[in-house]
Formats: sequence, structure tokens, C-alpha cells
Amino acid sequence: MLKWLLFTALLGALLFANICQAEDEIDTSTPIPPKVDDDIGKHTDGSKTDDEVVQKEEEAIKLDGLSAKEFRTLVDASEKHQFQTEVNRMMKLIINSLYKNKEIFLRELISNASDALDKIRFLSLTDKNALGDKEELIIRIKADKENRMLHITDTGIGMTQTELVQFLGTIAKSDTSEFFNKAQKAQQDGSTSMSDLIGQFGVGFYSCFLVADKVIVTSKHNADDQYIWESDSTSFNVFKDPRGNTLGRGTTVSLRIKEEAGEYLESSTLDEIIRRYSQFINFNIYLWHSKTVREEVSNDDDSTTEAKKSDETDKKTDEDVAVEDDKEEEKKKKTETVNKTVWNWELMNESKPIWQRKTSEVTEEEYYAFYKSFTKESEDPLIFSHFTAEGEVTFKSILYIPKTAPFDLFSNYNKKVDTIKLYVRRVFITDNFEEMMPKYLSFIRGVVDSDDLPLNVSRETLQQSKLLKVIKKKLVRKALDTIKKLSSEDYVTFWKEYGTNIKLGVIDDSANRTRLAKLLRFTTSLSDDKQTSLSEYIERMKPKQEHIYFIAAMSIDEAKKSPFVEGILRKGYEILYLIDPVDQYCLQSLPEYEGKRFQNVAKDGLELDKSNKKQEEHKKYLEKLYEPLLIWLKDKLSDKISDAKISDRLVQTPMALVASQYGYDGNMERIARAQAYQKSGGDATMNFYLNQKKSLEINPRHPLIKDLLRRVQDSKDDKIAFDLANVMIEAATLRSGYDLKDSVGFADRIESMLRRAMGISLDEQIEDEPTDEEKQVKLDTNYEEDIVDNDATNSKTTSTKNSDKTHKDL
Repeated sequence: MLKWLLFTALLGALLFANICQAEDEIDTSTPIPPKVDDDIGKHTDGSKTDDEVVQKEEEAIKLDGLSAKEFRTLVDASEKHQFQTEVNRMMKLIINSLYKNKEIFLRELISNASDALDKIRFLSLTDKNALGDKEELIIRIKADKENRMLHITDTGIGMTQTELVQFLGTIAKSDTSEFFNKAQKAQQDGSTSMSDLIGQFGVGFYSCFLVADKVIVTSKHNADDQYIWESDSTSFNVFKDPRGNTLGRGTTVSLRIKEEAGEYLESSTLDEIIRRYSQFINFNIYLWHSKTVREEVSNDDDSTTEAKKSDETDKKTDEDVAVEDDKEEEKKKKTETVNKTVWNWELMNESKPIWQRKTSEVTEEEYYAFYKSFTKESEDPLIFSHFTAEGEVTFKSILYIPKTAPFDLFSNYNKKVDTIKLYVRRVFITDNFEEMMPKYLSFIRGVVDSDDLPLNVSRETLQQSKLLKVIKKKLVRKALDTIKKLSSEDYVTFWKEYGTNIKLGVIDDSANRTRLAKLLRFTTSLSDDKQTSLSEYIERMKPKQEHIYFIAAMSIDEAKKSPFVEGILRKGYEILYLIDPVDQYCLQSLPEYEGKRFQNVAKDGLELDKSNKKQEEHKKYLEKLYEPLLIWLKDKLSDKISDAKISDRLVQTPMALVASQYGYDGNMERIARAQAYQKSGGDATMNFYLNQKKSLEINPRHPLIKDLLRRVQDSKDDKIAFDLANVMIEAATLRSGYDLKDSVGFADRIESMLRRAMGISLDEQIEDEPTDEEKQVKLDTNYEEDIVDNDATNSKTTSTKNSDKTHKDL
């Protein structure tokens, strides 16, 4: 045991000595970074990994002509500025919650670049030397994937050192609004070009921190040297650019893109964003873009070494050398086609905002070309309207009506549409809102560009909805005026595609109901299956006609055969045929047109020849004559009708069911019952209307009614009269467009009438079906008789045919 203890002590002493020697050999001034497999938590000095990552990221920040180390030295040596309190407070809001779509950072930076270009262009009008050697006013965008950098460069007015601190270090003092104030003082004539400036809130620039963890702004103003502004969103530095004047004039915004935002270094992503938001910026936007081209290259084989060539040449004869020369010449001519990636500057905004030009300067071909580019449609529009609206809000717009309605026009009726794109000073804002066009005009495509719309700090939603309402009102009026200008031929096409939309507009848009009513078209009894307007109908009205008559049905044929139109057509009145399910709802929302009220000929209250005294006296006579039948019908059919009357409208039909003034006619009842969205058990109000009793009108000149009157006068308890009345009223129910509640009872009564007509007793029963044995006996017994009967029949038929042939021959 003692030996074991001594051995352990000796081993411990040796280990301790080795450890001390190792510590002496280590340079304590250099910390040892933990290895990958180290437990970082056990290092009391902490990990150096974060510092290394930061160092590597700093090395990635490279500007042309300035190394990463030089840049870092300049930043460290420069004066550090803290953002103002309101900036720090807003920064977190901007980065974390203000912008829903990160991609709009590029829209904001392009917008700022456009502002800068506008400023230098404006100054060049009064100062010819303002542009200097940089006369080209453009924006260039270049992505550097290797270093995770995105550069946006403009040849605009640039910023001085003071302006970099002022404008990029505060929220309240926007560069644009400050410049606008200076320009107003210098230019007292109120030049409209100065209104083309965006960024009144001064926070658009900070949206770049949505995708970048470091932002560098290099800027050169004509009145100052070139300076660099650098920030990581917590503080910023400003220092003179040691490279000198590399920009000439303008600004470059360089973003170090975050790892999770790498998509914004892809050319395809940048292309899509630019074309979506900044397609109509006044200045050319170029993107550093790559494309693959096919190129022919030589495929010479250089595998032979020089030494081998030298040895072989010494051994060859002159003839061999000549042959070899030919082979070499042939070999040199051999080429192959390969794919090659070529980088160049590609123009992103070829389409210029034609709505900014005067209508007299734009050709019809240009309007059509813009429409196809804007909507991705292949055919020309039906009509377009280019206009400028002034007043409380000023805007320019082009509206197009496509020739063909989209296939999902009504499936997306209650969804937000993106058919109208809103621009503010050529910068796309949104197309995802309902305030610009009502649902019934969702088929209209177009653009709206305003200089007056104020934006909230995110530029994604409008700050004042009041101005949007003004724009919407003017757009709707202009759209309706444009539709009204369609030629007769084009209007036929329009109505076929969008007629239902106009009817829905009459229902939904009370403010424009009168205007929309002028656009309505219906088939009538006098229009020969063509569409006619309400104004044309009124022009053809009879001198003393007080109402516009209409009938609703499932088809034109059904409307023409309706019992309700018989008397009206005989008297020469014109009737509107409503065959679209939405038609009745439309006219319910339009009680009158040009002072003439609408009258449903299938409802109570129809008065024809009201001023004809002889007609009125004759009607009173008929009411007295048929009073017994009318009283009997109301008594016997009280469960089906609410009243019985003499009819003014029936000519060929014995009777019809007429709805009350506020009830459902047959067509409306069908529509109501077919509505799939009803709850189980139905709606109480709808059930009330569906179960209302109808008024029965009889035709006193019809023979069936006359015979029914005779039977009732003979006996009020006549069973046949009761059955006849039930069958007649059920037939009238079907003719009037209603559904039968008791279809089985109706079929039984029809069968009873057929029995009487065929002389078959109502008591005669249907014979019982025979058993299988009885069926076999009957077959065996009657088989030979049936054969004989068939032979006799065939013989008689042949004899008859021969006789007929002989008769014809004679």
C-alpha cells in the first residue's frame, strides 16, 4: 500500500512539472480561440468567435479603390455621430414593424435617386454648369454576390458633408422637403416640376436596414468634396473620401446584405422588383445583368510537348513537313460553340409613363402597346380613356376596357382586385385595395398617378382616405362616360361581356344609379331579339302609357308564352323581357326611369285602359255575372288562394296566379328557392314571402271558365266542378311560373280526368298481378291463338296494301 502511494505522488509531481513548463512556453499575449470540439462554456475568458465574425464581415466591405483595412481605419479615425433620439426611436419601428414587404427598400432608394436627379435637372435650367461633365441622368444598380454588397448609384445632385449629417441623421428634416422649400424661395412662379419630389417624411432611406446590417453612402455635391457616410443603424460616421472625386457628381448607396436577405443579390429578384415598383420612373434605370450567349472558340490540342515536337521535326523529310503543315492548318481551323456568360447594363424601364404626355402626342398604337405591356393581354382593348382630373386632388389616368371579360370575373367578385395600379409621381404604391374602383367595375384596367396623395411613413397605405374617395368618384364617372361613348357595334360586345356588371352597379351604387340606368339594355317584345335601352323604350311608349312593363322568366320563349303578357301585347304595349336572374333585383333598385315607374305584369295592380269608361263598365258587369263562381273559388280553394278576380290581362289562358304588389312572382320564387347559401330551415323573411298566397285571376271569355260557372250555378257541391277547379288552378300555378307543392295530388287528378274522358269508371280497380303458375298457363293456352291472330292480321294487312296499290295503279 505504501509503495502504491509513493508511486502516485511521484506521477503527480511529474505531471505538474510538465504543465508548468508548457505554460512557460505559451505566449500569453495571444489568446487561444476554442476549437470546434471545445466546450465553449468552460472558457472563462469568453469566446472570440463573435469578434472574428465581425472582422470577417468588415473585410467584406470593399469599395472601389479602397481596401477593407483602409476603410476600417477611416471609420475608426472619423468622428462618430449618434442618431437623434427620434431617429433611434423610429429605427426599431421601421426595421421590425413598419414595412410589411422588405422588397420596398429598393423602391425607396430608387425613389430617392429619382428625387436627386430631378433636383439637378431643375438646377440645370438656371445654371448651365450644374451638370458639368455628367450630363447623363441615370440610375445604376449592381449586386456583388461574393462580398454580399448591393450598390445603387445615381448621377443626381449629391449631398455635402453637412447634408449627409443633417438629412441621414434625422427623421423630421427630409432632404426632399428641405430642397423643396429652397426651390420655392428661388422660384416664385410655382413651377410644377418641383412637385415631383417624394420623401416628405424622410424615413424611406432607413428601409434599407430591413435587408442590410451595414449601409455606406458615398456622395459628391458640386459645392463640396466627396464624402462617405457609414452606419450600422445604431450610430453613423462621416468622413472625407480619400479616393478623391470618383463619382463626378451623385450618390452611391452600398448595402451589406444580411444573410437571410440573400435573395436581393439575385439579378432576377432585383429585375422583378424594379419592373414592379419603378417601371415608370422618369430616368433610365440600369441593372448589372448577366446573360448566356453562344460563342465559337478554337479547340486546338496543345497536349504535345515542345521537346517531342522538336525531336519529330528533326526526323521528318521535306515532304513529311509539308503534309504536317497542311494538317496543322486544318487543325487551327477547327472550332466549337460554347456557352459564355456576358455581363452588361440592361435597361429596366423601357416603358415610359405615357399618361404623363398630352393625349395629342400619343398615338393609338402607343396606347394599345402600353395596354398589352401593362396587362399582359394579347388583344387590343375595346376602348380607352386618357384624362387629367383637377380639383381637390389632381391626378392623371388611363383606363382600359378589355374586349373579353376575365374567366374569374365573378368568382373573385368579393375579393380585392389589382386591376388599377396607384402611382405617386411614377412610383408604384399598391394595387391591393378596394377604394379605387367599385366591385362592379373590377374589369376595368388602368393606372392612376397623382402628385397630391400624402403617404404615411411606410408608403404602403394612404394616410387620408378622403382623397382616395375623391379619386374613386372621378374614376367611376369617367369610366361610365367612357362606356357611354362606345359605338353601337362595340356596345353589343361590351354588353355581352359586362352587362351583368352594370346591373350589379345599379343595385350597389346608389350615387351613380341614374347614370348606370342609361347603360342598361333589355330584349323586348318589339326589339326582335335585339337589345334596347330604357330611353328607346320610352320613345316608343303609347301616348297615355304610364308604366314601363316587364315580365321575368327563365328564357325569351318562356316570357313570350307567359299568360301575363297576352292582354298587354294584344293592346299594343311593349314589354321588357327579363331573363337574367339579376334583372329583377336591378329593377327593384330602380323604381323609375325618366319619370316612368316599372310595372311587373305578373303582379297585382296592373291597370290597362284605366280611362276607358266603357271598359270599366263592362268589367263591372262581368264581376256581377261571375260573382257566384268567384265566391265559390275563394271558399273551396281558400288554402291555395287569397282572392279571386276577373282578369284584364288574360286572353288565351283560363286562369293565372298573380303575386301581391310586394310578393314574389314565379321567377323570383324560383331564384329564392335555388339560393344555395340558405341556412338549414331557411330564412324567416324569405319563408314568409315564399308561403304567401296568390290572387287567382280568371278569364271570363274562356269556355272552361264558362262551364265551371254553369256547374257551380247548378250545384255548389258538384264533385266534378271541384276536381276541375283544382286541376285548373294547379295548371295555372305551373303556367304562372310557380312550383307545385303537391305534384302527386296533381297527377292523381289528371288521371281521374283521363278516366272520365275515356269512359273508365273511377271505381274500376287495377287487376292483380298473376302468379308465376298463372302466367305459364296463360302463355301455354294463348300461344297458338296468338299465332293464329297474328297470321290473320298479317294477311289482312297484306291484302290491304295490295288493294291500295291496285287503287293507285288505276
